[in-house]
Amino acid sequence: MFTGIITEIGKISRIQATKDGKFFTITAKPTIKNKKIGQSVSVNGACVSISKLTKTSFSFTAVSETLKKTNFTHLKINDSVNLESALSIGQNLDGHFLLGHIDCTGTVLSIKPKLTISYPFSIKPYLSLKGSVAINGVSLTISTLSKNAFSVDLIPLTLQKTNLSKLQKRNKVNLEIDLIARYLKTLLDAKK
Repeated sequence: MFTGIITEIGKISRIQATKDGKFFTITAKPTIKNKKIGQSVSVNGACVSISKLTKTSFSFTAVSETLKKTNFTHLKINDSVNLESALSIGQNLDGHFLLGHIDCTGTVLSIKPKLTISYPFSIKPYLSLKGSVAINGVSLTISTLSKNAFSVDLIPLTLQKTNLSKLQKRNKVNLEIDLIARYLKTLLDAKK
């Protein structure tokens, strides 16, 4: 699990096609301190398993399902990615609970005065005004909501500490809906 509080902006140093997907290498330091092969890291909000590790980088494989659901197919060498270590017992929960299971990608419609993202209709039932959403792994609050787009307000610290400051119109971003909204909808649907 994760909280949506980014610990580091990593840089993609290598992308290699594999028979099952793509093999990525990310340059990073604080996020991988004391990490071991097999442990989880959030990359742009997607939970990945470390398969190779050095003092300054880690690598993982994104299989076809991950590539379909995320913006990983659009990533290039030298692109910045948001990184977060998995939540540990006793750690502050400053964002909201995230699984690292990306639901879909959204498209950036505008950046200022608010970051506005279009989203697929399939996630509409899980979005609510003042509710939580993760964009590229960043825990944010929905400030405006319409039938096909939502906006979030970004404080200067978020822009400084994440790759959201580098977004441009039409960029694809990873979206993860709120965990509680997901389960509430499932329970309500079952009750019907």
